[in-house]
Amino acid sequence: MFGSRRAAYALAALFWLALWHFGSLLVGSEILLVSPLAAASRLFEMAGTPAFWKTAGFSLARIMGGFMLALVSGVLLAAASYRSKIVSALLAPLTGAAKSVPVASYAILCIFLFGSRSLSLVISFMMTLPIVYDTVLEGLRNTDSKLLDMAQVFCVTKPRRVRAIYIPQSLPYLISSVGVGVGIAWKSGVAAEVIGLANGSIGSELYVAKNYLDMRSLFAWTMAVMFLSFMLEKLILTLIKRGARAIERL
Repeated sequence: MFGSRRAAYALAALFWLALWHFGSLLVGSEILLVSPLAAASRLFEMAGTPAFWKTAGFSLARIMGGFMLALVSGVLLAAASYRSKIVSALLAPLTGAAKSVPVASYAILCIFLFGSRSLSLVISFMMTLPIVYDTVLEGLRNTDSKLLDMAQVFCVTKPRRVRAIYIPQSLPYLISSVGVGVGIAWKSGVAAEVIGLANGSIGSELYVAKNYLDMRSLFAWTMAVMFLSFMLEKLILTLIKRGARAIERL
């Protein structure tokens, strides 16, 4: 079943790549729509230079740093809100505002406060935190009440309840937040780098490619972001699942 799902995903990806390729042939202009082969060729060309990895590392460290801070903070705040209605009421307006304020507004404000080099870290944190917080809190609130009642009857300690009930019950929600949050972190972080023109970042490379109408480089950097986002999402999910299993065995 797992193999058939992967095969279906691969076929769907090939379908859209083929559609993209034929679309580029119909347009007939790389300035308007570059082909996937040309973009991939440019990506491999850039990947052979130290400058590419330095630029990718600059954005990777900041965007994923912001995401990991949001992940830890979101889980802790969700736990606090679950335990206290006062904390939940205080955080509700902040998370609501964080979800509705545009990235550009945050970016302009944060440039003055933190500078452009740390902008992607701050923006990815602020955009991802509400997603993790809301999702994990929903998971905690949907914990099976019968299990909690049983734990209370048998006088199960709070640490044991966390390991045996809360973590397994809320883990699917945490995994869901990571699946959404990593993509949001990258999109908002790179957008912030474009707005702030952070030197040495992927966002600045996209801005330069736009100015010079270098669509091959623009699509190549976009493909690089998609690849990094996909690989890091899988890595983080693997670490979370292994960590959860290790905690449950304690």
